[in-house]
Amino acid sequence: MTAADPSPGRTHPAADLTPQAAPADPVAAIAAAWERERPGTPVSSIGIVTPIWRLAKLLGDDRRRVLARAGIDAATLDLLSVLRRQGPPYTLSTRELGQRSLVTAGAVSQRVARAEREGLVTRAPGAGRPRTVQVTLTEAGHALVESTVDQVLTREADLLTGLTDAQQRELTELLRLLLSDVQRRLGDDRITHVGQE
Repeated sequence: MTAADPSPGRTHPAADLTPQAAPADPVAAIAAAWERERPGTPVSSIGIVTPIWRLAKLLGDDRRRVLARAGIDAATLDLLSVLRRQGPPYTLSTRELGQRSLVTAGAVSQRVARAEREGLVTRAPGAGRPRTVQVTLTEAGHALVESTVDQVLTREADLLTGLTDAQQRELTELLRLLLSDVQRRLGDDRITHVGQE
């Protein structure tokens, strides 16, 4: 037997380098590690908040890929979607757009200017109040939002098929309750796309 060979009955050193299998539930492992290292640390939120953060990242990244393939960014889709949901004639003031998009007046102005350059919306002075600007969806904007919304919502519905219809309804209600309560506690009812203003 050569020096390089392991002796009978002894474990080969290389066996010690075998990576250990990842825990079945890494989130539970995080909570357990904190409990072990800092007994008494409140860890009950980890099983909820950590998966929500991870899902937000995964879903946000996936949505950006879908939108990139469709040739539109999330801010422009948000603008077009707000106008589209308004119904004919698909027109809102910049003030109304800001209120419904939950973004600043400056952000609305930038979004509208970019969409107008791309032929997706038009701007016109509003009647009545001075300096009011009305924004209207163009035919090109209407067509783009129609096809893009279908792509986004079909994709995201597909990603949820691991849950039954009943589970999805239950989760929808639980998330609604949680979001409403956290917004109340924090005094912040703004809702924006992940990673946006």
